[in-house]
Amino acid sequence: MNYYKNKIVWITGASSGIGESVAKQLDKAGATLILSSRNEKELERVLSTLSNPQSSVLPLDLGSDSTFETEASEVIKKYGRIDMLINNGGISQRSLAAETALSVDKRIMQVNFLGTVALTKAVLPYFLKQGQGHIVTVSSVTGLYGTPYRSAYAASKHALHGFFDSLRAELHDKNIAVTLVCPGFVRTQITLNALTGDGSPLNMMDKGTSSGLDVNVFAQKMIKAVSCKKNRVVIAGGKEKFGVYMKRFFPSLFDKLIVKVSVR
Repeated sequence: MNYYKNKIVWITGASSGIGESVAKQLDKAGATLILSSRNEKELERVLSTLSNPQSSVLPLDLGSDSTFETEASEVIKKYGRIDMLINNGGISQRSLAAETALSVDKRIMQVNFLGTVALTKAVLPYFLKQGQGHIVTVSSVTGLYGTPYRSAYAASKHALHGFFDSLRAELHDKNIAVTLVCPGFVRTQITLNALTGDGSPLNMMDKGTSSGLDVNVFAQKMIKAVSCKKNRVVIAGGKEKFGVYMKRFFPSLFDKLIVKVSVR
């Protein structure tokens, strides 16, 4: 896609799943990528599959945001600019609220919301100085409605919607696009690392994720929507999309149905 050709794109959560697949699609489209996540070894593996020799790895932990301004400065020093930030990193959850330690709630909010906001704020001054940029944040359909076993996860995604909708309104005349991407179930390994009530990983695939949308199909749909500078897009199977419309137009009926639907 011409929209991505020669663009400098920084993507978090790039070591696996959606981030890896999006990175490969953008590489084919001619972008230069900065790949970030905590797992440097896996980032190097992803980098080895890319064709652009200018792309690079920058390990980053969204749970520890004190170095983000320095890291953003390093990217600018190396590439001269950043055209797009894709906030894709995060962690999921599979536990009932009553059985989830507050420390787990805090961890999920720090990584999914505060870490994403902190990185965005580190990059935003460069976008403003350049007079252009595109902020893409991968949220979830649970940013539009909550479900059982996702209390803190849904809260973090709802928070992302509030922040980035507000940011978009503030930047309306600055030539900086803000896109929220809302996946439903996508076939990745995300549930293996989903946090349970005591903070330990689930270490198993759930039915919804294992039967979800193919990650490469999702990535293709995502980069197309982003290239159109959509404000928000839902990319999901029929059941999850149905939930979005039910919540919007028939909230009372949605409340009755959501307790009966399998979300695991």
